[in-house]
Amino acid sequence: MPFTKSQRLQALPPYLFIEIDRKKRALLAAGRDVINLGVGDPDLPTHRFIIDEMAKAIYDPKNHRYPFDEGVPAFRQAAARFMQRRFNVVVDPERQLITTIGSKDGIAHLPLALINPGEVVLVPQPGYPVYTSGAIFVGGRAFHLPLLEKNDFLPDLEAIPEDVRRQARLLWLNYPNNPTAASAPLKFYENAVKMARQYNWVIANDLAYGEVYFEEAPHSILEIPGAIELAIEFHSLSKSFNMTGWRLGWAAGNADIIAALAQVKANADSGQFNATQVAGTVALNHYDHPDVKRQMGIYRMRRDALHSGLAAIGWRFRKPNAGFFCWVNTPRGLGSMELCNRLMDEAFVVTVPGAGFGQAGEGYLRMALTVDESRIREAVDRIGRMRL
Repeated sequence: MPFTKSQRLQALPPYLFIEIDRKKRALLAAGRDVINLGVGDPDLPTHRFIIDEMAKAIYDPKNHRYPFDEGVPAFRQAAARFMQRRFNVVVDPERQLITTIGSKDGIAHLPLALINPGEVVLVPQPGYPVYTSGAIFVGGRAFHLPLLEKNDFLPDLEAIPEDVRRQARLLWLNYPNNPTAASAPLKFYENAVKMARQYNWVIANDLAYGEVYFEEAPHSILEIPGAIELAIEFHSLSKSFNMTGWRLGWAAGNADIIAALAQVKANADSGQFNATQVAGTVALNHYDHPDVKRQMGIYRMRRDALHSGLAAIGWRFRKPNAGFFCWVNTPRGLGSMELCNRLMDEAFVVTVPGAGFGQAGEGYLRMALTVDESRIREAVDRIGRMRL
């Protein structure tokens, strides 16, 4: 009998990156020297002090069994200490914190804990596609909040129609932002918490890029007094410690929301490998390790090389303070998909079109700082030789 995908899968927005990936693989197969500024995956290795701890932990038989659903106690305690040291935020590791299999795990599962069919989820656009897909999978309705340069890529919460405000149940925030690279000031978080309290929203803040910064350290929404009464925040070791493949993170915030997420996860997965959590404990206990700080310096030099290089050939974008993405304005009004294709065809440089993140992303390209500085300079040189 013919197979038909579920209506929920069919409702997902089109995935515009398939063709980009196909072209990239074709260029590589043809022997082209491709510079990939599209991938959001650190090229730097996991720090040695973390790997050494993992090497010991995998030989410990007690780590070979099913993990704790809520996470290894030592890891949750380390995450709570990190929250206090880094943000001066106090959370109870037993009630207000849970281990996740990377932040994507918790982000994808949270709507199952909160959203009923027909309820509205407020989603930033451009933004991480999982915010929208999570709403669709549970029968919710995603209402997109455009992130505009004139508003410093912060959503204009006051512009949300009154009927939508009253139907909304969940507001997604993500700063430092993917893909716009914007950061959020505490004043914005204060206003978001105030509105969430007024309309009975839950705020979910995605802080996956919080430990990759260059000047001012990003804030946690849980720094706002009373925020923990209505908010949950997702953290990840992926970008902070070059551990994307390890799949380890945590969520912290309101105890009832954490318990609801834990109930979903208890029915959907069996937690993360204990040895990985042991290694993650060492990582969090040494988040200010010299190797981690050195990594920030590498990303800073890459950011500066891309910014100054593109500026020299007439391109522009806001120099980001955090994260490892740059949200680059397309020159001369070129469409983002058209420009992305031309960069691959003529310069063998891979980028991500802003339109792939939704209509509000048109007019921009996302470029990742995940290649060596010399390769960034080479990419800029190739782009500069194009006739646009």
